[in-house]
Amino acid sequence: MDFDSDGVRLHYEVNGPEQGTPIVAVHGFASDYRLNWVGTRWQETLTNNGFRVIGLDCRGHGESDKPHDEAAYAVDVMTGDVVRLLDHLGVAAAAYIGYSMGARIGLEVILDFPDRVTRAVLGGIGATGAIQHADQIAHAFRIGAPTDDPVAQTFYKFASARPTNDLVALAACIRGLRPQRDRERLAKIRTPILVVVGDRDEIARGAPDLIEEIPSARLATIAGRDHMSAVPAREFKTAAVEFLTGEIPG
Repeated sequence: MDFDSDGVRLHYEVNGPEQGTPIVAVHGFASDYRLNWVGTRWQETLTNNGFRVIGLDCRGHGESDKPHDEAAYAVDVMTGDVVRLLDHLGVAAAAYIGYSMGARIGLEVILDFPDRVTRAVLGGIGATGAIQHADQIAHAFRIGAPTDDPVAQTFYKFASARPTNDLVALAACIRGLRPQRDRERLAKIRTPILVVVGDRDEIARGAPDLIEEIPSARLATIAGRDHMSAVPAREFKTAAVEFLTGEIPG
C-alpha cells in the first residue's frame, strides 16, 4: 500500500491481528521494511505476540519514491513521514521499533511528537553513528566505489549488493538526514525506551553515553554481534518483546 507524504509516495505494509497493539517498524539506512523486519522474522515475532505491525519503507528506500534532493531527507521531513503515516491510518499513538537510521528517526519522533509514541525499542544507536561518516558514505555511493573509510566501505558493500537501491538517492539521504544531539531535549524525554546494541558494533558507538542522557531509557547489549548481525539475533527479539509486553516472544 502507498500513501502521499507531503508530495512523496511512500510504501507501507500492515500485518498482524486487526485489534492488535499498533507498532511502527522503521528500517535502517540502505535497507527496507521487508529486508530489515520480515526476512529476519521480526514481523512474525511481533505479530505472534499480539502486535499489528505498521512497516514503512522510508523515502529513498524500498518501494517508496527516491528523490535525489538532500532537502527531501531533512530530519524533520523523515520524522513527519512517520507521523503522517499514523495520521493516514487513523492511529493516535503506537509503539515504535527502529534500527540504526530508523532508531534515529524514532528518537526524533519521540522528541517532537511525544504523545504519538507509547514506548520505543531503538536498535543500533549510540551517541555517535553512521551520520558522522555521512560525507564519506555519500562520496562512495556517488562514485560507485568504496572509499578508505571503513564505515563507508561497510555501507557501500551492503547497499550496492541490492539492485533495487538508488545510490544517488541514498547519498542524498545520508547527507540530508543530520539529527542534532541536543542534551537538554534528551533530558526531558519521559517515553520508555529500550536501546539495543551489539557488543561488537563499531558503528553505533557510545550507547551507554546516550542512555545517561535519556532518563527513561535503558540498555540491552547483544553479545557477539556487530551492527549488521545484531538485527536477527534471538536475544534482541527477546529483550524487545519483554520490554514491550512483559512476555517471552513466541
